[in-house]
Amino acid sequence: MKEKIQTSLDRLRRYIEKEHYRGWDPFDGLNSKFFQNLPLLKNNKWARLAWLQFFKRSPVNLRPLTGVPKVYNAKGLALIISGYYFIYPFNKNEEIPERIHRLAGRLLAMQSPGYSGACWGYPFDWQARAFFQPAGTPTVVATSFVAHALMRAFEITQEKKFLEAAIDTQHFILKDLNKTYDPEGDYTLSYSPLDKTQVFNAGLLGAKTLSLIYRYTGEPNLIDEARKIIRFSVKYQKPNGAWPYGTLSYHQWVDSFHTGFNLEAIDIYRKISGDNGFNPAFEAGMQYYLKNFFSPEGIPKYYDRSVFPVDMHAPSQLFVTLDETGLMHRHLNLAKTVADWVIEYMQSPHGYFYYQKKKFYTNKIPYMRWTQAWTFYGFSRLLKNL
Repeated sequence: MKEKIQTSLDRLRRYIEKEHYRGWDPFDGLNSKFFQNLPLLKNNKWARLAWLQFFKRSPVNLRPLTGVPKVYNAKGLALIISGYYFIYPFNKNEEIPERIHRLAGRLLAMQSPGYSGACWGYPFDWQARAFFQPAGTPTVVATSFVAHALMRAFEITQEKKFLEAAIDTQHFILKDLNKTYDPEGDYTLSYSPLDKTQVFNAGLLGAKTLSLIYRYTGEPNLIDEARKIIRFSVKYQKPNGAWPYGTLSYHQWVDSFHTGFNLEAIDIYRKISGDNGFNPAFEAGMQYYLKNFFSPEGIPKYYDRSVFPVDMHAPSQLFVTLDETGLMHRHLNLAKTVADWVIEYMQSPHGYFYYQKKKFYTNKIPYMRWTQAWTFYGFSRLLKNL
């Protein structure tokens, strides 16, 4: 099984490097030159939302026809850096530190200007039901993954500017993001400075980043703020251990990879802080996660109540969550079964992985950030346990 995963990862790595780390994204439809030349549509919220959803759901890749370019994505580059980081200890190829250094340098150049601290967004306009974000608007999610990747880049290269930028993200998180408080004074973070949504994984990724920064600086307020964010989110955990996506009425679904984000964030906080007060929430959440999102055959489910769609983001996060929380060896058979299934049914002969498998068809568009970068990172963490 180790050889099969290694071969799969090598094929994926060659594809990513051949594409020079650039690619399309499920949410990049508004980058279409054709759409941007239609002012009546591009300035209408519902037209933007419909266009974006059409691109996201279509199994036919319309991007070459409508002028959507392949671009760098900060979060995608961060995931690839993290993948290289976990590959390097058992593959002492001197190209890897050089690639990490080059990609981390590119991340520094891609920062969103004008905010209190270092921060990153996505290279496309994004219309959600709750808000609109112009390209480059920084988000706590993208910033969290970039900060962690820059910390890892520092560990490999000892380049201080990477660590300094990662530490600087605390100011964006604590000063620029909107906070929603509960009566006890706990709070969660908005997704970006432009919205006031209450999405649990967004807040928890912010708490995770503050905890990781505390590991370097020892500033007590970072752990104090992380604790408040986690307390807020844990209050919304269901008795069975599940987390809805957020507090809004149309955010009540429960999905696999955002649950994995939540568990990973809580575990990083408790390991760094030594605070075991959230152990029951973590254990209930982990039990629900493992029981409801992966079939005995190894099929990774997007949602807890349906098999389809199968999305490569879900198995990739499983490998990260199990490794980060120290539970990989306890559930290694599950991880290997899931990896075997996705290699068999989700990997192209060209090395890349498909986006989603639906009940009656497979969307084979090779998204870079959402699919390739995530799978590269996830498989790198699985392979280190074999």
